[in-house]
Amino acid sequence: MNNTVLEVKHLKTYFFTRSGVVKAVDGISFGLRKGESLCLVGESGCGKTATALSILRLIDSPPGRIIGGEILYHGEDLLRCSSERLRQIRGNRIAMIFQDPQTSLNPVFTIGDQVAEQIKLHLRLKHKPAMERALYLMEQVGIPQARERMKDYPHQFSGGMKQRVMIAAALSCEPEILIADEPTTALDTTIKAQILDIFRDLKQERNMSILFITHDLGTVAGIADRIIVMYGGRVAEAGTALDIFDQPKHPYTHGLFNCLPNISAGRNRLTPIPGMIPSLIDPPEGCIFNPRCEHRMPICSEERPKEVVLSGEHFVACHLYS
Repeated sequence: MNNTVLEVKHLKTYFFTRSGVVKAVDGISFGLRKGESLCLVGESGCGKTATALSILRLIDSPPGRIIGGEILYHGEDLLRCSSERLRQIRGNRIAMIFQDPQTSLNPVFTIGDQVAEQIKLHLRLKHKPAMERALYLMEQVGIPQARERMKDYPHQFSGGMKQRVMIAAALSCEPEILIADEPTTALDTTIKAQILDIFRDLKQERNMSILFITHDLGTVAGIADRIIVMYGGRVAEAGTALDIFDQPKHPYTHGLFNCLPNISAGRNRLTPIPGMIPSLIDPPEGCIFNPRCEHRMPICSEERPKEVVLSGEHFVACHLYS
């Protein structure tokens, strides 16, 4: 039985700028299953957020444009459905939490009104039952004294509490898929752990599919079922969490792990990946990671590596395994 709820096929999202065409997402494919937590991992600028925004067709146009591929939600291509149909899906069946809650909340409306807004829109509830549902959701995500705090404005909430509000708003219509774009980046360690606990509970209690985006492999250790490592708008490596953490293969994946502190291994200094992410306007020929790779070979600058299946769901795009 196929339990895939979302399937991305050969997605290409480019930004047409005065300086040239930025190939932000350059032909990636993946599937998201029912009740699964799938994590997109990579440095800033590797195409993670552009992928997430493409799923809900939220790419700013101009300059951005999805020029190829398919995004299938239960077989329905979201890139070809009508704007009206897409509005029915956004926030209702597929919800998204953005990286900075400060820019997502309207400073002139109360928190309660903002959480209740899409409840009224999608569930067609009147004001009072919508506010009661908003209260319930705020309590579910751990906002203390939620009834009183519904009357407050965003500036009266801390960063961690604002992120909880955004999670409550995203859950308001019981979505099947939740996309979380670096939801813990601006939070301290304690609050980050609490937010990650909320995502774990959502997965277990609601059997929700979660697409979690982060630059930090350490963050996803406790929540990921599968991990996709992205670089330069392409998939470098993908597999189960066990595959990636126990048997990383791509040199870029090794580089991400070397950037993490590891006290147990006696390593008290971080090892950065040399160089910088290349310009996606004029990316290197062949493997896009080759200018930074210590294992590069002549073929790496000549031919784009194909995805090689290593075992089960573990595959890597690297000439070392061709």
